[in-house]
Amino acid sequence: MIRYSKQSRFTQAVDCIIFGFDGDNLKILLIQRGFEPEMGKWSLMGGFVEADESLDQASNRILKQLTGLDGMYLEQLHTFGNPLRDPVERTVSTAYFALIDINKYQKQISTDYHPEWFSLKRIPKLIFDQQEMVEMAQRRIRYKAALHPILFELLPNRFTIPQLQSLYESVYNTTIDKRNFSKRILATGLLIKQAEKDKAGSRRGAFYYQLNMQNYYAKFQAFLNLIPNPTNLIF
Repeated sequence: MIRYSKQSRFTQAVDCIIFGFDGDNLKILLIQRGFEPEMGKWSLMGGFVEADESLDQASNRILKQLTGLDGMYLEQLHTFGNPLRDPVERTVSTAYFALIDINKYQKQISTDYHPEWFSLKRIPKLIFDQQEMVEMAQRRIRYKAALHPILFELLPNRFTIPQLQSLYESVYNTTIDKRNFSKRILATGLLIKQAEKDKAGSRRGAFYYQLNMQNYYAKFQAFLNLIPNPTNLIF
């Protein structure tokens, strides 16, 4: 077997960052690590890449093995390669992230590794450099949400304006005036009003809406008016 000479060997891992929205809060899915070091500590869904699989294949395999989640789109975020990031041996990890509607996938989640949803405002301490991974993923989502309809992956097919506002406030970690948000979002002309109402929150209820995808791609810039400080977004 031919090998590259004078080259050191190291381990390749992947870590999956799963963000979910439950209709009120943006959350992150974590598990308790099942082996040393840091056994029992809260962690992203991570594992090692096998010799016969790609990074994408490994991320999907590990996510399904640890949570039961399958068939979702995972986007590659960044590769973390600090030589000291893992205390056992040199390990490079490629992080992936996904956005899901929690209610849509809740029944699919396995309890074998005790996965648990945490509010982004109350994330427990994570192992190694995983907090850095999560923060980078949040910045990426904020940037992409200003240009693409990715946040609607977190919503059901029909949603209310209060739900949409809660989502934007969670993603951008800010508070938006209720009347202004409703006025500005309706002025975009990008939502299709439905006949039915969601009356779970109040007797009066709130109308359901759907995103008009055709209009969205024609004038998506209208959503930039909803983004807090859009010119300061950092990729």
